[in-house]
Amino acid sequence: MSRDILLLVDALAREKNVAKDIVFTALEQALASATKKRIHDDADVRVSIDRETGDYESFRRWLVLPDAEVENDEAQMGLIDARDQFADIQVGEYVEEPLEPIDFGRIGAQAAKQVILQKIRDAEREQILNDFLDRKEHLVTGSVKRVERGNAVVEVGRLEALLPRDQQIPKENLRVGDRVRAYLLRIDRSARGPQLILSRSAPEFISKLFELEVPEIEDGLLEIKAAARDPGLRAKIAVKANDPRIDPIGTCVGLRGSRVTAVRNELGGENVDIVLWNADPAQFVIAALAPAEVSSLVVDEEAHSMDVVVDESNLAMAIGRGGQNVKLASELTGWTINLMTETDAVAKGEEERGRLRALFCERLDVDEEVADILIEEGFSSLEEVAYVPLAEMLEIEAFDEETVNELRQRARNVLLTEAIVSEEQLENVADDLLSLEGMDKQLAAKLASGGIKTRDDLADLAVDELMELAELSEDAAKELITKARAHWFE
Repeated sequence: MSRDILLLVDALAREKNVAKDIVFTALEQALASATKKRIHDDADVRVSIDRETGDYESFRRWLVLPDAEVENDEAQMGLIDARDQFADIQVGEYVEEPLEPIDFGRIGAQAAKQVILQKIRDAEREQILNDFLDRKEHLVTGSVKRVERGNAVVEVGRLEALLPRDQQIPKENLRVGDRVRAYLLRIDRSARGPQLILSRSAPEFISKLFELEVPEIEDGLLEIKAAARDPGLRAKIAVKANDPRIDPIGTCVGLRGSRVTAVRNELGGENVDIVLWNADPAQFVIAALAPAEVSSLVVDEEAHSMDVVVDESNLAMAIGRGGQNVKLASELTGWTINLMTETDAVAKGEEERGRLRALFCERLDVDEEVADILIEEGFSSLEEVAYVPLAEMLEIEAFDEETVNELRQRARNVLLTEAIVSEEQLENVADDLLSLEGMDKQLAAKLASGGIKTRDDLADLAVDELMELAELSEDAAKELITKARAHWFE
């Protein structure tokens, strides 16, 4: 009997080329499943096979839980009852009771075989997958095995991979038998079917294609810092030379454009702009907007955005067809880019100046002349007036020391008053609103001043109401309301 088990395990391990322990584990599960059918479908059975002798033992077991959490008496036991049997047992441990081992020769042989074979198939697939992952291949090549509702199943060696419709290049028509190259996007171990998920539309795909065509990248002389794509139409990549003797753009283009042409052909004719990467975000954005020429730009670090000014004649080129050029430049650099003409920039500057003038006049109780001096000197908030180093403010020729001290004191008094009011308003704000992701005390105080004191109050607001109340952008308001409503659908 025990010898039969050892012979079966040895034969299956050899036939399927998997570790013996995998077969032992599968057999233990099959025996446990068959044993459970004799007791109760909700019972928990454990079978242990000795790896050396083939002898096996069966146990019925109950998981120890706090008494209030016991839902299934067949497989769970309350702590009080468990301690009647074992005084020192803890929650999370098991109470086990030996069972008469089931006769191996009389168990549902077919059911046991199915469990064993399925376990072995899973182990085989896992082994093949691990072998593949060990090779660290991000760019894979295979042939289309079948197409299901637009999704292509690609045979990659001994594995099947899925190339979803939304990860294919638009308008490309893959047929069974086609050779296809793609980027390994992710691995879905929970999937019953293909676990490798591929992409031909991801920005990483174009980076890997250039690595294939440009040996200098593999050698470390050149690197691709970023990539952005509008699949099938246009892409931008940012390159940086690690060797000063190398021209990064020329190296990627290749002799008579051979390298970039090879990449374009793989991408179905997608146009590729090669941009010189720069550690200075402003210079990087200027390069990314090429071929449009930039007149000037203003960086807003806090909002992570840039107001980029271009000539009227350059505006259409900077925007690109359907906003493509500015969108790709924004994705490539990671900065929000606001394009505008000189006229727009002047108008926006005047609008911002008017807002600051009104702020300083009202909150600091000064006239427009003093407010304009502060604006000219680069002050844009009450915090700056209150807390910039005294020496810097004393350098303002139009102000004497007494005026500087008075302005600083007024700014601090206003900020202190606002802080006290905010704290008072926050006393009535519910914890579920304060703990909401994306919420801070300043925003919560603004909402409280408008009567919004709980998460549900916020969830009931319309987007335009929140924009007006909290002075948020449309996207920020939408995101906050979505988070506030999330618990309604859980």
